[in-house]
Amino acid sequence: MALTLQSPVWADLVNRHSDRALRSRGAPYETMLRSLVGQQISVKAADAVWARVVGALNGQITSHSLLALADDTLKATGLSRQKIAYSRALSEFEQQGRLKLELLDRMDDETCTSHLCEIKGVGRWTAQMFLMFCLRRPDVWPVDDIGVQRGISRQFFEGEPIGPKEALQFGEKLKPWRTVAAWYLWRSLDPAVVDY
Repeated sequence: MALTLQSPVWADLVNRHSDRALRSRGAPYETMLRSLVGQQISVKAADAVWARVVGALNGQITSHSLLALADDTLKATGLSRQKIAYSRALSEFEQQGRLKLELLDRMDDETCTSHLCEIKGVGRWTAQMFLMFCLRRPDVWPVDDIGVQRGISRQFFEGEPIGPKEALQFGEKLKPWRTVAAWYLWRSLDPAVVDY
């Protein structure tokens, strides 16, 4: 892999975390819904809320099933009023045929990111996670992600703080494998596997 040739740090990270590679669930609606549920809460809290959402949907993770649920039912899962609105907006977007893989696969990364950001509640970071984990785009570089910034800081700059601008510059030499680089940076901070 070209990333391991960049520096001994990358070679070490890849060797240390060789147990599993980045993978996709391959389900656009579920991936995006899970991302919305997990916004701005810990991974543990997100997993708990997600389990309750799946339970409320009786395991049928579809836009039709979600739209059929009352707000009170969704609120009981732990979703805020705002996340309920986002989930409904996503469901409507999906029902309009705008989340189909055939459509998204024809778009370049930037066009696809802009398209997904049309969904209420979906910002650049959430769209980038979708590109990485659902569409498996190889060169997505989420410079605003705190984990990416911290990983670069700890692995390459002896803990010196790194911001989006420095992360962007650092990522230039990692093309065309920045998705993979981000995944290993996350795992350098927490060996638990990151999936969406």
